[in-house]
Amino acid sequence: MPFTLLPASISAVGCRVVYICREPKDVLVSLWHYLNELSKDHFIELEKAFELFSEGGSYFGPVWDHYLGYWKQSIAEPDRVLFLKYEEMMADPVKHVKTLAEFLGVPFTVDEVDAGAVEQVVDLCSFQKLKNLPVNSSGTSNLAGWMPKDKSSNFRNGTVGDWANHLTQEMAHKLDSIVQEKLKGSGLAF
Repeated sequence: MPFTLLPASISAVGCRVVYICREPKDVLVSLWHYLNELSKDHFIELEKAFELFSEGGSYFGPVWDHYLGYWKQSIAEPDRVLFLKYEEMMADPVKHVKTLAEFLGVPFTVDEVDAGAVEQVVDLCSFQKLKNLPVNSSGTSNLAGWMPKDKSSNFRNGTVGDWANHLTQEMAHKLDSIVQEKLKGSGLAF
């Protein structure tokens, strides 16, 4: 959801916002899998999904607009908006858990760090652990009220760079070019 669509009360009461973005090519592949999982009777071919995504087709508008909104807000209000990249988090989760704790005003103590608390949080919050929890892996949900879905469809594999298993080099280059153009001059890059 774009930053501009967040309720005004978020600013009014001083809420902190943590925004995690992913490499756009991985977003496309994940969205494609998710939509096809939701609506098995209306399968969309990857090529068509790519075309729509490249034209900005995504929930609440183009992902690059979402990214820019949160990116700019994180620069304007770094004490209220934390902008993270999924790929960087996965590469160094300990560092990012510490960053998150500090941002939320509850930094780890030296004793907690020495006792391995950060690593324990990383382990407990790992993609595989969360995916395998019964609350996430079994049953259905119907948040929209008209489309029940398996809870397990919220988790696929969480792999960084999985787009390479699905997109052609031509598709990857085209999407990279689009994203680069859309983010130009912002200081944000993928």
